[in-house]
Amino acid sequence: MSYLEIKDLQTHFTQRTGTFFSPGKHVVRAVDGVTLNLEKGEILGLVGESGCGKSTFSRTIMQLIASTSGTVILDGENLSNLPPAEVRRRRLDFQMVFQDPYASLNPRMTIFSTLAEAVRQRHPQLKGDALFSRVETLMATVGLDAKVMRKYPHEFSGGQRQRIAIARALAPEPKLIIADEPVSALDVSIQSQILNLIKKLQKELDLTMIFISHDLGVVHYIADRIAVMYKGKIVESGPAGEVFHNPQADYTKRLLASIPKLAAV
Repeated sequence: MSYLEIKDLQTHFTQRTGTFFSPGKHVVRAVDGVTLNLEKGEILGLVGESGCGKSTFSRTIMQLIASTSGTVILDGENLSNLPPAEVRRRRLDFQMVFQDPYASLNPRMTIFSTLAEAVRQRHPQLKGDALFSRVETLMATVGLDAKVMRKYPHEFSGGQRQRIAIARALAPEPKLIIADEPVSALDVSIQSQILNLIKKLQKELDLTMIFISHDLGVVHYIADRIAVMYKGKIVESGPAGEVFHNPQADYTKRLLASIPKLAAV
């Protein structure tokens, strides 16, 4: 059994259409029968254009959105069948890194308070020097100086805030991290730093991750395997190098053609 098994996952939404006198309904198939496996210590790159269902897919895995049908099995446990109280308890095992780190951090909490709160979700007994040491280690893990832990999110750059967001995701010691467009809001030079950090963490911590992006080039760099999503379905998947260099689906070929290339001199 794979570490994460997603079987025929469907997430549909019903929209009202028509008028008051002639009402109707339209079903939006945001996720439409996705089946994927993820091995422990692997990064799966999920790529597709905006509106293809990537974010709905990630939130369905996180149990933030209820699926219409299908199953999400993490480390042998079917998350789709858990009651809400148990989902909240298990959510320590699957954390998210969002696109906008500033929006995902509480502006009224210092970085120490943010990370300490996340650590104590897993280890409520930690306090004092032990808690401080754990936060200090987390900051060092993502390349930040512990001297700045008493500052607030607005005092950091976008790249530094994303490092903080990654540290917060790591704090509860999750089994799975879902990173939803984590570098798309950053400058290109900062993007490469965050991508290199993620690769480093994967090697050192044996991270298991779903990395979501609209950029096939970024996903090729970071991921072990790639799954291409189009209109709620997976149209192609396989090893990163194979999908990038020898795409089979027409949609994947279009994504590849859209990657900016340096003009010949």
